[in-house]
Amino acid sequence: MKRLIVTLLALAFITTATAAIAADVVTYEASKGTVTFNHKAHQEKLGDCAKCHEGTPAKIEMTKDKAHKELCKSCHKDMGGPTKCNDCHK
Repeated sequence: MKRLIVTLLALAFITTATAAIAADVVTYEASKGTVTFNHKAHQEKLGDCAKCHEGTPAKIEMTKDKAHKELCKSCHKDMGGPTKCNDCHK
């Protein structure tokens, strides 16, 4: 009985940790390959939600122009992030 309780607690912990990690990763399907966006890593590096989000932070509806011209690529150039197609598209 003790093993069962320990196993269930461990499973609950792993499930919760996996869900928390998954919530920090957003994927965008694109013709050149899926772009995986690690929100937590970007948040830690930038430190200011307003650099990407207008008003109240919410999921950004991504378009090709927004990614390549308005938001992502220009910030990557300024901050030294990846800028080549295959750096983001996998």
